Amino acid sequence: MADRILLVEDDDALGRQVRGQLTDAGYDVRWLIDGAAALREDFAGYSLVVLDLMLPGAYGLDILKRLRAQSDVPVLILSARHDTHDKVRSLELGADDFVTKPFWPEELLARVRTRLRRPVLQRAGVLEVAGLEIDVEARSVRAAGRLLDLTRVEFDLLTALARRPGAAIDRTWLVDNVLDPDREGTERTLDVHVSRLRKKLGEHAALVQTVWGVGYRLNPDATA
Repeated sequence: MADRILLVEDDDALGRQVRGQLTDAGYDVRWLIDGAAALREDFAGYSLVVLDLMLPGAYGLDILKRLRAQSDVPVLILSARHDTHDKVRSLELGADDFVTKPFWPEELLARVRTRLRRPVLQRAGVLEVAGLEIDVEARSVRAAGRLLDLTRVEFDLLTALARRPGAAIDRTWLVDNVLDPDREGTERTLDVHVSRLRKKLGEHAALVQTVWGVGYRLNPDATA
């Protein structure tokens, strides 16, 4: 079955071009031209969302916020704006990639294929990515077969990154959702936990990368 892609783009010529290109590449594409319609969309069942920022009816980042509240589907942002703030804000809100217009069609297709490589395999509650085996139910982690002794925070941190490999996860989100609220966790506390996690990962430490100005990501293509 072909991967389903949701394209949200109000430019008619560009939308037709992107839809045609993705369809020719074998993807099942649904195209929306209105931001308000995208806000009402059920994102379940999509493998990827390609989202413009400047849309009639709703701003692209507002759509991204709603999407992230209900789904972990990868999101690729298209934007004619070159402002670094827009890119950083998109990544903070959960976007996985950012492409600036104008762009080469081959570049967009390559980005789409990268997002759909599915570096994570999940079976019976187990995440497998880049030599790591994370048993979510048993709360255990093996690196190349070696069982790691992780704390609760370290396990939750690694799992959060592994669920969206390659994506930059916002520091504030990690503080709010991974650290212990009773201990008043801060971004500095998060950095300490990341440092300890890297030490325990050993030869896999390079997988956990710092994304300056945003947070952290687990890069399955990184080498030790």
